[in-house]
Amino acid sequence: MKRGTIHLYKIDILFLDKEFEHDIYELIRAFYPGSEITSSYDERKEGCDLYFRIEKQDESCMIRYEDHENKGVTSAEFVEGQSSDALVSCSASEDADAKEQAHAIRKERKDIVKLALYRLLVSLTGKTLPWGNLTGIRPAKLAMGLIESGMKNTEAAQEMRDRYMVSPQKTALAITIANREREILKDIDYENGYSLYVGIPFCPSICLYCSFSSYPLKQWKDRVDLYLEALCKEIKAVSEIMRQKGKKLDTVYIGGGTPTTLEPEQLKVLFDSLMEHFDCEHLVEFTIEAGRPDSITREKLMMIRNYPVTRISVNPQTMNQETLDIIGRRHTVQETEQAFKLARECGFDNINMDLIVGLPGEDKAMVEHTLEEVRRLAPDSLTVHSLAVKRAARLNMFKDKYQEMTFENNQEIMDMTMKTAYEMEMGPYYLYRQKNMKGNFENVGYAKVDKAGIYNILIMEEKQPIIALGAGGSSKLVFDHGRRIERAENVKDVTNYISRIDEMIERKRAGIQKWL
Repeated sequence: MKRGTIHLYKIDILFLDKEFEHDIYELIRAFYPGSEITSSYDERKEGCDLYFRIEKQDESCMIRYEDHENKGVTSAEFVEGQSSDALVSCSASEDADAKEQAHAIRKERKDIVKLALYRLLVSLTGKTLPWGNLTGIRPAKLAMGLIESGMKNTEAAQEMRDRYMVSPQKTALAITIANREREILKDIDYENGYSLYVGIPFCPSICLYCSFSSYPLKQWKDRVDLYLEALCKEIKAVSEIMRQKGKKLDTVYIGGGTPTTLEPEQLKVLFDSLMEHFDCEHLVEFTIEAGRPDSITREKLMMIRNYPVTRISVNPQTMNQETLDIIGRRHTVQETEQAFKLARECGFDNINMDLIVGLPGEDKAMVEHTLEEVRRLAPDSLTVHSLAVKRAARLNMFKDKYQEMTFENNQEIMDMTMKTAYEMEMGPYYLYRQKNMKGNFENVGYAKVDKAGIYNILIMEEKQPIIALGAGGSSKLVFDHGRRIERAENVKDVTNYISRIDEMIERKRAGIQKWL
């Protein structure tokens, strides 16, 4: 195996124990992006280029590897008191402290295995990952937890570098964001508050990379009013449920899809329902994604201005026309500029713009052009996404059609986006990661002072319940002082959501009454 070069392998992972299966699989995939990786559970698959065998013993986890040239083994040694018997004993207990101890033991064992595997993969490939052995999506939440446990910033940074092998640059980013998040959230009442997400699952067209529950408006136009009717029914029911619980609404986020695919009168129906049923006078933030420039009109913006909306998004993703055409965003760069200026004319003073780095065919110079165009418009916040292609995205489903395209993202490009944000007087305030993210990087939100998206932080840090309404809505029921999370899911399909709205309401009612 040649070190320091990228090869596409056929990789088989034989799991003789499944306790760490997900984390091991994701870490190996991060080191071998694009490779064909299979999991097996009883015998080795033939014909693979690289083979891993995972066998957990009482006091350790053995990781064996073999390729066409080499073979070897590494061992992850558990510390005393972490034996399987101790873990089973804790898990079987009905005592809350014992269960918490079992969770802590599992986490410790998992961290030990991932550290050993990471070091092995570094030696096999000759490369490191910017986020080390972290396979989760919330590095800033880890940093915040370390700081809230009483660690100084320097101690938390050392822990991230030593235990998780995070690079110094990414460690500094996570610690910086964790501290800004703590400052922004210091007045939020986690125990008695909650946030509301309202989903509008329609778009002018479906982007090549999109995996959300989005439907092309042209084909669904005759169902939008029926969808709004069902959504307003859910709004009314959930407001009553949360009022009975004595919970206070902190933030509202209307997303999608593209909420501004709704006509002005349909927006009025939605907003009037929210105003009638929820107490919105004391919100700390109210966001709506205007999103696609080709969905924005003066009439829609002025309708939104009639309500206590504090923040909107106008999202170009790129300011290169050829890329917009490739990814299926059927609008022009000029329309993006016009939509942004129109929003300013209508009085919006907190406008976010979303960009995606790593889009097909885009190199550093094209990203630089996008950043210069965005700088000229001067938004109040900027969210930089690293392209992540999920299974449901058309780009993945029709990958043969797009296999000749290049997807470029690297630390130099990410540094360039950060430098531009700083020059626009924006600092980082939240970050998260996704599976299948190009270059193993991250999504970062930058904002000027007092312009950060509070809802974005709340949903990433999982500090309070997020109640999600609409097709595809996934409510996070955060309780037990933030230590536990349960979910209440709405169906993704619009037709099913409309016909089964009473069932969706009862799912929420049952979950909220049980957990909150």
